[in-house]
Amino acid sequence: MQGHAAPRGDFTMLETGQTIRKRSTKTVPALIAAILAVCLAALGYVQWKKDSVTPPEQIILTDEARAYLPMLDLGEVEMAAHENALGQTLVEITGQISNLGDRHVRSIRINCVFFDIQGMEFHRVLSTIVRSSRGLAPSAQQSFRLPFDDIPEGWNQVMPNLYIAEIVFD
Repeated sequence: MQGHAAPRGDFTMLETGQTIRKRSTKTVPALIAAILAVCLAALGYVQWKKDSVTPPEQIILTDEARAYLPMLDLGEVEMAAHENALGQTLVEITGQISNLGDRHVRSIRINCVFFDIQGMEFHRVLSTIVRSSRGLAPSAQQSFRLPFDDIPEGWNQVMPNLYIAEIVFD
């Protein structure tokens, strides 16, 4: 095709004599940068959510409650495992709590501390064994049942340590 100038810049001549604009090569790096930015934002959000999970509630035993500990007796504590209807293993701890003292106790919470096979603390659950609706009168005894269906893998399958973590008096 004589008489036509050589194409310049972003234009290409077609045999028909029409010109078309070439696609800019700047869109590919911009697209990659946008995808990376979205991925980094998603990773940052996931990390933030993981770090913002509320830590387990920490209960501090008051001096008054600590002084009353000898008046409370955990007895007949047993552990059993059962399979529930969904095929999950349900670990259940049962026992008795006795109030040998002269004060009415409104509620008692205990820490159940599970260990791994190396004997290191592995999982901790704060559970209520006496509730404020009934409480535990002086010289009274009450049964308790603690079901666990969420103990992580790696537990040593031994009875967890039970520590009285909170005593609330009337």
